[in-house]
Amino acid sequence: MDVLTSFKDIKQDGQAIVTIGSFDGLHRGHQEIIKKVVSKAQTQNVKSVVITFDPHPRHVLDEGSALPLLMSIDKKLSILESLSVDIVLVIPFTKEFSTISPMEFMDEIVIKNFNPIHIIIGYDHHFGFNREGSPEFLVKYSQSKDVTCEIVKAVMDDSIILSSSHIRQLIHKGFVRRASFELGWVYGFKAVVVRGAGRGRDLSFPTANFVPTEENQLFPKNGVYFCRGRINSKSLYGMCNLGTRPTFNEKDFVAEVHFFSQDLNNLYDKEIEIEFLERIRDEIKFDKPKQLINQLQNDKQFCKELLKKYL
Repeated sequence: MDVLTSFKDIKQDGQAIVTIGSFDGLHRGHQEIIKKVVSKAQTQNVKSVVITFDPHPRHVLDEGSALPLLMSIDKKLSILESLSVDIVLVIPFTKEFSTISPMEFMDEIVIKNFNPIHIIIGYDHHFGFNREGSPEFLVKYSQSKDVTCEIVKAVMDDSIILSSSHIRQLIHKGFVRRASFELGWVYGFKAVVVRGAGRGRDLSFPTANFVPTEENQLFPKNGVYFCRGRINSKSLYGMCNLGTRPTFNEKDFVAEVHFFSQDLNNLYDKEIEIEFLERIRDEIKFDKPKQLINQLQNDKQFCKELLKKYL
């Protein structure tokens, strides 16, 4: 897959099937669009092209926006590659770029560079200045350029429309397993392992603190989770706690993970990917550390039973 981050890098001289979108979270609804693009491109023997943006437009246009990240651009590119996309153009989104009209965007970026014979977008995608590039605009525009256009309807599960905003709500409430189902990939993010206060080691449950590599990363609701860490293509299973460790009357948020079989000294300062498989329980304030240790032992046994589903 060719990843382009500048217009000057574009060397496409044939025809293409093109889609455009932020693809926030690249969930199953988005993947349905990408699969249509790839399938049609392969049938027509032309290139499949995805045009997307980084950073998320809302982070630029909504000053002070607290929109939490579902995925990094690297994660997005990895999934797009797994879907067999030929070319991805990642447009650096700036305030200056946001002033481009939908007509100019289509004429100077899409048509000029990729010569599409067919364009596929989602039912709710808008682009260009003031989001004036609606699906209706694109249909009329395509007709004037003798290009076919397809608007993909919402993907639904029962009565639920799969959307980035709904998935954020699920993660925020701790429903990570359902969120992963709607995403089509296990929710998690890259993080760096750092040293903490050593509380876990004192409890015979050594933990490694971790901090996301991306700013404004979306964390699941505070609590205990069965999780998976990925490092150098190796999977490590364990449990992690997100919260303030109320038993010790602490107030600062801490994200820490206890892996079932790993020397934590080999992980410090390294980058790993943390995946939240299932939520186990809320964070609990215990009267004595011994009560916490008993609960952690029960949590570990429960997680090891869950582990059988993932091996």
